[in-house]
Amino acid sequence: MKITAATVLDNALLALPGGVTPGSIAIDRGWIIAINAPPKGWRRIDLKGRLVTPALVDCHTHIVHGGHRALEFEQRLQGASYEDVARAGGGIVSTVSATRAASLDALIAQSLPRVDALLAEGVSCIEVKSGYGLDIDTELQMLRAARAIATLRPVRIRTSFLGAHATPPEYRGREDAYLTDICLPALHAAHAEGLVDAVDAFCEGIAFSVAQTDRVFQAARALGLRVKLHAEQLSHLGGTQLAARHRALSADHLEYADDDDARALAASGTVAVLLPGAFYAIRETRVPPVQAFRNHGVPMAIATDCNPGSSPMTSLLLAMNMACTLFRLTPSEALAGVTANAARALGLTDTGTLATGIRADIAVWTAETQA
Repeated sequence: MKITAATVLDNALLALPGGVTPGSIAIDRGWIIAINAPPKGWRRIDLKGRLVTPALVDCHTHIVHGGHRALEFEQRLQGASYEDVARAGGGIVSTVSATRAASLDALIAQSLPRVDALLAEGVSCIEVKSGYGLDIDTELQMLRAARAIATLRPVRIRTSFLGAHATPPEYRGREDAYLTDICLPALHAAHAEGLVDAVDAFCEGIAFSVAQTDRVFQAARALGLRVKLHAEQLSHLGGTQLAARHRALSADHLEYADDDDARALAASGTVAVLLPGAFYAIRETRVPPVQAFRNHGVPMAIATDCNPGSSPMTSLLLAMNMACTLFRLTPSEALAGVTANAARALGLTDTGTLATGIRADIAVWTAETQA
């Protein structure tokens, strides 16, 4: 919901920390200036008891890409694992050729329907990763497309450079050379162009080792950039501990994380981003250690992981539902996971909650509460 004039949203149910309570929100020039203290004489909007929450934040997407990977769905139904598909030349690498072949305008045009689907569900901020170019020019083009989306739709875009997503065919088996020749030069070029908000990597047996990921993170931190990490999705490689050592904004997936990993994330302040869409699509059976995250006080976020292969999903509301049904999060945890904790996973402190001094990024729902 976008409000420009000085306005009071009245007669609402406010989703505040600790629960839902009747009240009002005063908004001036796009910022919340008062909760339950409406200024006199301001324009009022009667919400007739509707629920008001912070607008939603999708903190992990690969929404900019070319082509699709529908065939992989059939392959997985026939018993192929995510790793089987990747090692046979499918997976991330199969999207690379389609993305390299797409023009900037084509990438934007293909991405906008996915963005529109998220906006229709109350999303105001979307993280967008590169990582389907795996060459310098296409990585930059993906990030330019992401930035352009924010000029074409009422949405806030945060970008993550994901050059260390996979090794392209021309560098197969030469991961270190790829980092030297392509990934790190692309990172520096993207940073110089102002295209990067954070740096991500895929630390996994089919992608990059802990040592190789650390090399990327060292380069990111030398540029003053925060880091994020795809970690412990398919195996326990040690990426979560690396993310914690670098005080990463987030560690994402985490199906194979353990109690020690949860303790490390808590100490570093790193958010655990749960991606139930990918868990579902690749028919994973190992659930992230949600209770360990609770025990150690690790903030948990939820995201769509929107991508053409392992999570072809553009519904953050469905991701919330799946987090509750598959991972046993409570509804309150799910809401925090797509608002306050999702904002934290992007390093944002001015959105994700209803409080004075916060951007008036809000969503209004026709919903009933049950005692």
